[in-house]
Amino acid sequence: MTDAEGLVFVVDDDPSVRRSLTRLIKSAGFAVESFASAQEFLEHPRPDMPGCLVLDLQMPRASGLELQDWLAGTELNLPIIFLTGYGTVSASVRAMKAGAVDFLEKPVDDNTLLDVIHQAVERNRRARLEQAELRKIERRVRSLSPRERQVLGLLITGMLNKQIAAELGIAEKTIKVHRARVMEKMQAGSMPELVRLAAALGLR
Repeated sequence: MTDAEGLVFVVDDDPSVRRSLTRLIKSAGFAVESFASAQEFLEHPRPDMPGCLVLDLQMPRASGLELQDWLAGTELNLPIIFLTGYGTVSASVRAMKAGAVDFLEKPVDDNTLLDVIHQAVERNRRARLEQAELRKIERRVRSLSPRERQVLGLLITGMLNKQIAAELGIAEKTIKVHRARVMEKMQAGSMPELVRLAAALGLR
């Protein structure tokens, strides 16, 4: 599975649809896991790799839209492609507003579906890399002492060492020490890089 282009989850209550989609998606180099219901999908452990969800709109018990709503409340940032034989404008609008990648009607053209899957998996791959980078930066910020965090907050506003010293009521040479430690712990080679790292976390 690690050699696959990504992992595609297929959730559809029709066994023939699951089989045909599985064959098609595997032929494009993706790993595939298929499920007959939203509940079955939710109960199954998900490997940690880039992927997407190809989801039937109309299913017994929990619909595709209900599964989408549930996933929105979790940390599972999985792009969703809806497939339906009974599409409505209101359903498609709701799905797209909630972040679906696409809303396709059955029978779907093979190339169209594969193109959308490639886009969705690549989108997920980028998002996972961004999340991993943010976690690294968060760990660096957590390594700072309370005083170093204060200095960081003032540094990224563009204040000079002497201005920060006056603001915090401590010696300028002490600020220089804190500044050096902030740069080291944040792994920033320059002030612009420090500002970029802070901005990635929404610090201003």
